[in-house]
Amino acid sequence: MTACDVNRLSIGNSIHPPKFGELSRPRESIMDIFRTKSVDELREASYRESHFRRELHGWQLILLGIGCIIGTGIFVLTGTAAARHAGPAIAISFVVSALGCLCAALCYAEFSSMLPVTGSAYTYAYATMGEFVAWIIGWDLILEYLFGACSVAVGWSGYVTQLLSDYGVHLPTAFSQAPLDFAQDHLVTTGAVLNVPAVLIVAIVTTVLVLGIRESAGANAVIVLIKVAVVLLFIITCAPHIQPQNWTPFIPPNTGRIGEFGWTGILAGAGVIFYAYIGFDAVTTAAQEAKTPVRDVPIGVVGSLLVCTVLYVLVSLVLTGVVSYKELNVPAPVAFAVERVGSGVSWTKTFIELGAIAGLSSVILVLLLAQPRIFFQMALDGLLPRTFARVHPRFRTPFVTTLLTGAVTAVIAGLFPVQVLGELVSIGTLLAFTIVCVCVIILRRTRPDLERRFRAPWNPMVPALGVVICLAQMIFLPVATWARLLVWLVIGFIIYFAYGRRHSVLNTARNKADSGPASRRP
Repeated sequence: MTACDVNRLSIGNSIHPPKFGELSRPRESIMDIFRTKSVDELREASYRESHFRRELHGWQLILLGIGCIIGTGIFVLTGTAAARHAGPAIAISFVVSALGCLCAALCYAEFSSMLPVTGSAYTYAYATMGEFVAWIIGWDLILEYLFGACSVAVGWSGYVTQLLSDYGVHLPTAFSQAPLDFAQDHLVTTGAVLNVPAVLIVAIVTTVLVLGIRESAGANAVIVLIKVAVVLLFIITCAPHIQPQNWTPFIPPNTGRIGEFGWTGILAGAGVIFYAYIGFDAVTTAAQEAKTPVRDVPIGVVGSLLVCTVLYVLVSLVLTGVVSYKELNVPAPVAFAVERVGSGVSWTKTFIELGAIAGLSSVILVLLLAQPRIFFQMALDGLLPRTFARVHPRFRTPFVTTLLTGAVTAVIAGLFPVQVLGELVSIGTLLAFTIVCVCVIILRRTRPDLERRFRAPWNPMVPALGVVICLAQMIFLPVATWARLLVWLVIGFIIYFAYGRRHSVLNTARNKADSGPASRRP
């Protein structure tokens, strides 16, 4: 990289004549943290080489998206949001939340067709808003992927434990619950030793991910087909038992409190069930493993979101039609509805529980697939240690970051119930979506000449609408969640200024370009 290249890549990065005695110490500016990566060079690099095997087709990417989206949300949050916020209008909440996600998905699709690289939102921000914003996104995505996998693994453990107990197999409490818990935000002990099922599923998924992307995509495809079949089974068997009076009134009147029924309840419900849509963006992290990324990744992102939206709306309509929304504030509302219908469909309960377990398994797999690839790209850029960018010579997977992510996930899932992480995952994801939408607006203005195989329609209205909807959903989250997000970001700032800024590839290249000729001894 030449000095001209570095100047073109940097924002506010003017090179000053060195003072006497400082020939080897180039002058730095606070604006250096907003230096950007060249979009042209990113595009060329993505087409010129891939660190991984290109194995995935468009339909496999759709299945990856569905595998990550359908999980806890459809099997748990639907009933809770209906009972507390929206009533039967939870179907409208799903549409509202899907609208915000669709705006973000279209922006992700545009970026992925233009920059088919593994870094997802992190790389998009690096090329548009600069290194510091990119670091914030990369650090923020840990909340979505790594911590998301932790919370889902704990949920998986709960479902497996319950299913086994239904058939007379009772796991010891000491090895099926977390030894630590939160009571009024204070850490307390539960008497347990380790949540073994949670650790076990993380270990199995991590092993599959290390072995290769083809194996991972194959395992995900099987799991997705199982859980979609179970969702369709619930819809088909329970739809004939819908009682229309349960839908009256479809939008229950507001209780006088914001967020409790009425239209504000619909919006509050949309904020709650947004968690059910998290995952479609993970498809973009597999861009360098897609055979035709500029075409297949947008198909995977938008296609998976649309399929899941249709399934979510149908499930919510059937659920609130079979059982009154007032009775749905239960841990497993779908299984509860099957029980209420009666013996005619009771045989489906076991299949629904298995579907929930399969659903959570694929969510863990895709989340643990996405996070190592974010770390990998950040390491290539010098913001994390270079070791994180190592690829297995045989399996062609980022095995160091995969093993590290799996180990951290197993420890957290095995020790903590991570109840507070659900809201952290939501706010972290919403922040990432917001920044991606903003980046599309910026890049349309600064680089209108770039080739875009896919373009988000009605720019800037669609990206702007995505920003508004995502921010509105963030506002409905508790103040404590905002406080935890700020603490998490402060930790990230410390790491960036202590390590990332100095070791950044752009910073290293700039320093070499600035001090190279002057610092050489005659």
